[in-house]
Amino acid sequence: MSADDLDCAKQFLEALAAAAKTGDRDGIYPFLAADIEWVTPQRELHTVEEIRDELTWLKPGTHLELDFEEKTADLGGGRVVSEVHELFRLRETGELAYARDLRIDLTIREGKVARYEMRFAG
Repeated sequence: MSADDLDCAKQFLEALAAAAKTGDRDGIYPFLAADIEWVTPQRELHTVEEIRDELTWLKPGTHLELDFEEKTADLGGGRVVSEVHELFRLRETGELAYARDLRIDLTIREGKVARYEMRFAG
């Protein structure tokens, strides 16, 4: 993988984290290839339009704040994997409500995310 591909993946993951915290997904679209494969345990989406219209899980909580701990690794050949530990805290007190682990596999092609696959780990 080129340094440009790894940089693209990291920038996309930053935009994705911001979208998960704010609910504003506009920052992720410029990183997506037109023929993106977006795979989650709930569904598969195949175009930016489908993602715009049907992606509903990226919403901020009214009572929770979200923090991340993330480890990203370059697998070569345009593939990047990110192990994410999500921490959901009560907005009022900062107390930990719950945590979960995710694995995000990305494929970068021509400077865009061509495949996104998220699954729950553990």
